[in-house]
Amino acid sequence: MTKYALITGASRGLGKAIALRLANDGFAVIINYQSNKEAAEDTLKQVQEAGGTGELLPFDVSNPQAIDTALESWQNAHPDDYISVLVNNAGIRQDNLMIFMQEEQWSKVLDTTLNGFFYITRRLLKDMMTHRNGRIINMASLSGLKGLPGQTNYSAAKAALIGATKALAQEVAARKVTVNAIAPGFIATDMTKELDEAELKKLIPLGRFGKPEEVAALTSFLASDESAYITGQVISINGGLYT
Repeated sequence: MTKYALITGASRGLGKAIALRLANDGFAVIINYQSNKEAAEDTLKQVQEAGGTGELLPFDVSNPQAIDTALESWQNAHPDDYISVLVNNAGIRQDNLMIFMQEEQWSKVLDTTLNGFFYITRRLLKDMMTHRNGRIINMASLSGLKGLPGQTNYSAAKAALIGATKALAQEVAARKVTVNAIAPGFIATDMTKELDEAELKKLIPLGRFGKPEEVAALTSFLASDESAYITGQVISINGGLYT
């Protein structure tokens, strides 16, 4: 039976690296994106060139109607299948000091990270629980554990995601569904390219930014049968920056 993994925000960065890794692990990957179709198609092409299988599924993770429509169409096209691995990776940053933060900067960041997790996970949980098999992996952040100045919105969203991870893990454990969060520190992606890497590296005990592939490797383990006894956890991958 084909195993399916849905990765949100998989057109580039961490999502792309995770899609490539899970495809290499034998999953048929469902590559979600919102607007960057060209980048998503490139991710799919790389999956296929490496011998994997995948498909594109565009929708806005902050729009519950769009999510329901997209996932319903996927399930209609795959009546005998279900999505056993969900990686809630989609997220945006709109940094600002809170005193200057606009309402839209607050709500948009929370809508994408936190509400997106709720809308999609709720939709896919039933099949995971019915089949007594599922992996939900939520991409949190160092910001959600430590808090970072200029990221009150982002830190709030990621901290809430961590709380939701711990609660949901307890709700679904009896049905063999695990729920874990990954909290990356500074990873070399599009999202961090405007940061002063030379200065920030001085703060990191391992002396460098992480690689997307390293986060993907951790995701791969949490998506596997080998991680069946791990649930409700937040695993940091930050080079020792925060412990």
